[in-house]
Amino acid sequence: MNNPAHILDAVYQVILDRKANPGEASYTSSLMQKGIDKILKKIGEEATEVVIAAKGGTRDEIVYETTDLVFHLLVMLGYHDIPPSAVYDELQRRFGVSGLAEKASRIQTPDS
Repeated sequence: MNNPAHILDAVYQVILDRKANPGEASYTSSLMQKGIDKILKKIGEEATEVVIAAKGGTRDEIVYETTDLVFHLLVMLGYHDIPPSAVYDELQRRFGVSGLAEKASRIQTPDS
């Protein structure tokens, strides 16, 4: 891959292909066939592993576990047919906005 910035999009396209054309030897296909609950369980497991690695692991462990988490998040997005560009767009929208202000804008009042 010549441009590493596009690796998330390339991985996502493979995920969509595995979803549309399941193969017996494909881990991604098996996740898709098992459904959203299995995918979400894997995200939870991988998030926990990231926390453990970040707490006491090496740089390589943190990178490895974070990669697993990002992959499983891409599988979840693919399950819902949400392209990574939707996440990029939301990050762009939030860029330069105080995190506290952005969070406050999402708080619903009882009247709304």
